Amino acid sequence: MNSTSDNILAGIQPVATALKTGANGVRLVRVSADTQNQRVRDLAMIAQDAGVEVIEEPRSRLDQLAGNTRHQDIIAELDDKSLGESDLGSLLDAVEGDPLILVLDGIQDPHNLGACLRTAEAAGVHLVIIPKDRSAGITAVVRRTSAGASELVPVLQVTNLARVLRALKERGIWLAGTDDQTRDDIHRRDLTGPLALVMGSEGQGMRRLTRELCDFLVRIPMAGTIESLNVSVAAGVCLYEIRRQRIMGPA
Repeated sequence: MNSTSDNILAGIQPVATALKTGANGVRLVRVSADTQNQRVRDLAMIAQDAGVEVIEEPRSRLDQLAGNTRHQDIIAELDDKSLGESDLGSLLDAVEGDPLILVLDGIQDPHNLGACLRTAEAAGVHLVIIPKDRSAGITAVVRRTSAGASELVPVLQVTNLARVLRALKERGIWLAGTDDQTRDDIHRRDLTGPLALVMGSEGQGMRRLTRELCDFLVRIPMAGTIESLNVSVAAGVCLYEIRRQRIMGPA
């Protein structure tokens, strides 16, 4: 078995996060029968106390299930809780205060997507939206890279991103696109209020229609000679500027 199921969560920290925040979404935990790692044994006990079935298996079986993902002697199998476009309204209705949404238009590297999800959770993002096509999905690699954030932040996978962006605008949510070529510095823009931060893919940036649907574009000012940042780093800079403004007010 060379591929990894999208519903497998491998590694101590991701499994610990899943058990801590939503053990009812964990269907099964597998641990290496000869593990000497006390944290793995502790997690197995936590899972059992939460009513989750725990199976001890040869490490080779975990290697097979985890594929190229480092499992650290523990794997959790999750219930399928994938969200689609029809869930948008209920997710927005559940937000208290002004919603903050991260839209990722075609992030194809699963490590970048996982890092974006981890930053999104830390920055207080209420919802992440990604297209189903031309984008990494929520795979085991993404789950592990996110360090459990993929189980905490709702991720909406949509077939028609433009339609969803229009739906956000109809609900009074502003769309702020990121573009290295614009002159509008992110630190000079008012980013308070209902907002969706829209970021493009690693190489191509936002698609044309996505860009046209944005209410305005912002850039991260660069002091060095490198013209752009990795998308997950850029997401962190932008999201924490939004968070700063929500706490302190715009500059």
